[in-house]
Amino acid sequence: MRILITGGAGFVGSQLAGAFHAQSSQNRITVLDNLRRRGSELNLATFKKLGITFVHGDIRNPDDLRDLDGDFDVLIEASAEPSVLAGVGGSPSYVLATNLTGTLHCLEFARQRVAKTVFLSTSRVYSIDPLRSITLVEGATRWEPGANQTLPGISAKGVAESFPTHLPRSLYGATKLCSEQLLQEYVYAYGMKAVVNRCGVLAGPGQFGKSDQGVFTLWVANHVFKKALRYTGFGGTGKQVRDLLHPLDLFALLNLQLNSEHALAGSIYNVGGGASVSTSLLEFTGHCSEVTGNSVAIASDPATNPVDIPWYVSDASRVQQEFGWAPKRDVRTIVSEIHRWLVDNRRELGPLFGSTGE
Repeated sequence: MRILITGGAGFVGSQLAGAFHAQSSQNRITVLDNLRRRGSELNLATFKKLGITFVHGDIRNPDDLRDLDGDFDVLIEASAEPSVLAGVGGSPSYVLATNLTGTLHCLEFARQRVAKTVFLSTSRVYSIDPLRSITLVEGATRWEPGANQTLPGISAKGVAESFPTHLPRSLYGATKLCSEQLLQEYVYAYGMKAVVNRCGVLAGPGQFGKSDQGVFTLWVANHVFKKALRYTGFGGTGKQVRDLLHPLDLFALLNLQLNSEHALAGSIYNVGGGASVSTSLLEFTGHCSEVTGNSVAIASDPATNPVDIPWYVSDASRVQQEFGWAPKRDVRTIVSEIHRWLVDNRRELGPLFGSTGE
C-alpha cells in the first residue's frame, strides 16, 4: 500500500508510520509535517533509517499536498493543533487554519488522489457544559459517574457518540467537529471512502508531552527527571479522570476499519481505552512512582480552567461490537513503556522536558 500520513512526525502519526512499516515491506509510507511542535524533528532520523519518506510541508498550503508524487491507497489525517487551549486568550488563526482549512485541503486532495481516508478526531467535540453536568460521585481516588443521569449518551461505560455536541466545546473541538461534518459531506457528494475516529487521550512512548496536551507523558517525565508537578482544577485533588489509548491499539483498529465498507461510508466512532484503561491523575501518580521509583512534590491549585472537565471516559461499545476490537495495553503498561523510552533516551529527551541532569 501507498500510505500518506499528514502530521506524521507528531506523536500519533509517527507511531502509526512505524507500525505500518513493521506490518509489511510492501507498505510505502510518506509522512508530511510542518515540524511546528518541538521534538517532532527527532523522528526524522528514524524515518530515514526505516525508509519512510519525509516531506516538510504544511496542510495549510494546498500546494504542499498537490506537489506530492502519485496517488495513495490510504490517507491518515493526523495533523492538528492539538491543544484544547488553542486560541484561548489570543488569536484563533492557527487552530482555525490548521484544523479546519487544513482539513479541507486534505479532503480535496483525498477526493482526487486517495482511495481510503481515516480522519483522527477527538473526544473534545462533545460540549463542555453537558460534560460538566454529568452527575459524579467522589471516591477516594477519582470521580465516578453516578447511577442517575439525565443526559443522553452517558453511562457507567462512558460517553457515547450520542452525547451532546451542539453547545460550545472549545475552538479546538469546534474545528474538529466541523471537519467531521465536512468529511461526511464529501462522502455523500463524491462517494469518498472515509471514517472518523473520535479518539480519547492517546498516550505512549514518543510523545513530547506538555501541560495542555500530552499531560500523561509529562507526568511520567517529571517523575523520571524528578521535577515537581501540580494538580489543577476541581479542587486540586487530582481526581479528574481520563481514559488512555496506546497508538498501537489504534493501529490495530485502523487495519480493521480500512477493510470495512460500512466504516468507510463516513461512520463516526468513539475510540478510547474505556473504563478499563481509565485513570485519575492521583492514581496515575501512584503508577509513576512505582514504575520510576521516584516520588516528586505535587502542589495543589483548585482553580479550574473554563475548558477543562472533571471526567471523560470513552464509551467505545459501538466500535468494539462492530469490529470485535478492544485495547490490549492497560495504564500500567503505558506508563512502563513511556518510562523505558525516557530512560533509554535520557540525554536527548531531558532538554525537551526541561531537564539537563543525568
